[in-house]
Amino acid sequence: MFSTTTTVLCLLLFAAAFTISGVLYARSERGSLEDYIIARNSQSTTATMLTLLATSLGGWILFSPAQAATWGGLAAVIGYALGAASPRILMIPLGRRMRELIPQGHTLTEFVVLRYGRAMYLLTLLIMLFYMFIALTAEITAIAKLVTLLAPVPLWATAAIVMVSTLIYTAYGGLRASIVTDKVQMAVIVPLLLVLLALGWRAVGGIEPTVQGLRAQAPQLLSLTDPMGVKAGLTFFVAILLTGLFHQGNWQRVYSAQDNRSMRRGFLLAGVLVSPIIFLMGLFGLAFTGLGQGGDSSIALFTVIMPHVPVWFAVALIPLGLALVMSTADTVISAVSSLIAVDVRRVAPRVSGQVLMRLSRWLIFLLAIPVIIAAAQGYSVLYLFLLADLLCCAAAFPVFFGLFNPRHNGRIAFISTVCGLAAGLALFPAPGDRPEYLLESFLLAVLVPAVVSLLALRLLRSLTHFDFNHLSSAVRSLDEGK
Repeated sequence: MFSTTTTVLCLLLFAAAFTISGVLYARSERGSLEDYIIARNSQSTTATMLTLLATSLGGWILFSPAQAATWGGLAAVIGYALGAASPRILMIPLGRRMRELIPQGHTLTEFVVLRYGRAMYLLTLLIMLFYMFIALTAEITAIAKLVTLLAPVPLWATAAIVMVSTLIYTAYGGLRASIVTDKVQMAVIVPLLLVLLALGWRAVGGIEPTVQGLRAQAPQLLSLTDPMGVKAGLTFFVAILLTGLFHQGNWQRVYSAQDNRSMRRGFLLAGVLVSPIIFLMGLFGLAFTGLGQGGDSSIALFTVIMPHVPVWFAVALIPLGLALVMSTADTVISAVSSLIAVDVRRVAPRVSGQVLMRLSRWLIFLLAIPVIIAAAQGYSVLYLFLLADLLCCAAAFPVFFGLFNPRHNGRIAFISTVCGLAAGLALFPAPGDRPEYLLESFLLAVLVPAVVSLLALRLLRSLTHFDFNHLSSAVRSLDEGK
């Protein structure tokens, strides 16, 4: 549609605009390591809601919901939409409890290592890092593929531009820069998504042509009781619900909220608002099938709208895609930076705050190398995403049950997580296989650890009680001298 040179220049221009906004704010708000990592108690309800909404609406919303609708139908879209909201809702009681137990906390791994010990900590850390790496790779891959729909720009070029631009302002300004640019990016995302929906409505000619086409070609996609659709919807709901609990970016925002009230309202509003957006984006997949479009279902939305969009909106897809991707990518980068700072301090307690900040800034650039390489291949990361979801599901009950039950310990948590992983992976499809028992594998990964943990607590009556007061005294500000 456009020349490679024009598209690359537009990409550089819009990426630079987001980068400059973050850098300028960071220069005027140079703070401590605590501000860089956690921005503790600084964000209002509105700010918390906006940053969570921005990080929820990644580039994947232009691809995945519509693709899910093409094989799971309306039930899958509903499950996807409810699943997108569910982590925000579940984080409210968990976040409130974490703020009560560890008021000076920074990361989920801090709680895990103090509550369960080194073995469970290492397992949880690996799960979190794997999940966030896959999430970041998926986002960069999404924007690279979007740009190829507009011009023959090499995937590696788009991946490098977006990754480096996001790294610059996030590594320089930390969490505060990420939150500020989230607000800027939301100012781009909301109006352009509304225009996209309006153009999509015009492109498909309203509801009736799609419904008529589906009734004639694939009536099961309209059914809320179709077994495949229901299983797909439940799979999305379960996977997304528990996976979001292991994203360190969410825990940063738990602590960055001004107080429990701001945290609760911000998370609730973000969850309520993200659901209808995902639902509406999924409807493009139904239109893709109902209107008899052929080809790759992963670009169903673009197949439907691109023949009908004006040139100016085709250009506007670049800042829309960038805003969606960079708002999610900077969250992952900031999250990994916080893990680096907290865990290095644990290993080397005498390291100064300035050294920790430098390490957090520069070690994160190493993450860019494998991400850019992976995104340049253009692979579908759906399988790895599902695998990361399964790992998170297996660890969810063992990790968070210990927030409330003082008898739950590290050995039980580790064993039950391993049992859940073994049970879930036993039915998890191999690469290239049909996901026939995908829901069953997720349910086993969720339920087996819960059963193992509860049985162990019932049988082992002599378990000592954990002193939750130890958590608040064991974690303190990263700026305090050692």
